[in-house]
Amino acid sequence: MTLKLAIFDVDGTLVDSQGDILASMTAAFEAVGLPAPDRATVLSIVGLSLPLAVAELAPEVDAAGQARMTQTYKDTYAQLRISGGASPLYPGIAEMLDRLARIDDLLLGVATGKSRRGLTALLGSLDLNARFVTTQVADDHPSKPHPSMIHAALSEAGVDAADAVMIGDTRFDMEMAQAAGVRGIGVAWGYHAADTLTGAVAVAQDASALETMILKTLGGLS
Repeated sequence: MTLKLAIFDVDGTLVDSQGDILASMTAAFEAVGLPAPDRATVLSIVGLSLPLAVAELAPEVDAAGQARMTQTYKDTYAQLRISGGASPLYPGIAEMLDRLARIDDLLLGVATGKSRRGLTALLGSLDLNARFVTTQVADDHPSKPHPSMIHAALSEAGVDAADAVMIGDTRFDMEMAQAAGVRGIGVAWGYHAADTLTGAVAVAQDASALETMILKTLGGLS
């Protein structure tokens, strides 16, 4: 039996976290006395690791200020999670993951710009920790689109690149997949416009379509 691996991005792919992202980034800019960028600009950097995202959005702020913004973002996001609960899964995602998890030769993984603390808290609150055999986070790797996260996921799962697929909502996910020699599937409900997901073998419009694309792309599953 040849094992296959489906690697998922989190924010904008599995969960809709834009409210917390926008509120946290607003607080980060307030910490250095600046107005936050508009919604589209903030969401355009989702997928990058947080320090790089802050640097992209506030290049005029010095290193100490960017560090303060990064910490403020983390603290605000954590507080929002405590007070408001987990970001919600997109429609149909929970059921899709349940069905995929029942396929014996298909493994599931995560590659996210979240921190380990943030991902662990999110998956725990959604009762999803047992779903994923490998979870790669920004703490341990260069930012997307560097292929390090996918390389580590493949190694941990014992799966070849040809037998894996990366699922995400941003161009950074698709570029990371290409850099790692893995096929990429985009989702249209996330934070980057579908027409920016160049390099994707397909772009899904909903969870049902995504499930079909994963099975078709990997093939040979039992």
